[in-house]
Amino acid sequence: MLFQHGRRGLDNLVQRLPRRMAARGFVVLAPDVYTARFIDKLPIEHLDATEGDTNAGVDYLLAQTDVSTSRVCLYSHTRGGYYTLQVAVKYKRQQKDIACYVAFYPHWQNPNAEEPMQVYRYAIEADRLEIPTMIVMGEYEQYQRRRSIETAVKSMKQSGKDVRLLTYPGVGRGFDFRPIHIRTFADDLATKDATVRAALFMQKHLQSWKRE
Repeated sequence: MLFQHGRRGLDNLVQRLPRRMAARGFVVLAPDVYTARFIDKLPIEHLDATEGDTNAGVDYLLAQTDVSTSRVCLYSHTRGGYYTLQVAVKYKRQQKDIACYVAFYPHWQNPNAEEPMQVYRYAIEADRLEIPTMIVMGEYEQYQRRRSIETAVKSMKQSGKDVRLLTYPGVGRGFDFRPIHIRTFADDLATKDATVRAALFMQKHLQSWKRE
């Protein structure tokens, strides 16, 4: 699978996410698209070129000899959810290289879009997402993010898309990587359950693409 970080970059806390999946037997590529372009941590503006860097990660991952499937799953959080959405749709990888899409509380809007678009709309690419999709977020997700996610998922379901939304009670944004001094028991429960469900989801959809 390809894990794409969000605004925090690929720091020690965020590295927990791809490592959890690697511990469950997946080959995981986690490219650092900020350091490669000298982008500081927590950028405000979005650089379109980083979408291409994420896309290049799919080619690199599929070229590895220890990858047992001919397709990969996209796994991300925060702004990484927007990067991987572009890889699947804008770069047209879902037709031939992507088996599924998983995102934890994704920023499902162009980060450079104007404020009304951030609050009331979602990235139009979500309507063109054809692969099995799982979205994970907490009950206390930021309003503008939760609204975009829920609106997009509703539209996708109405169109007959294979999409599911998991909302965990008692937790907010970043529940799966908060440091120990501010973590809660609810964070731990949500993290464990979401990790297992995401792994099973990706395993299910990768099995059909095993190489001989």
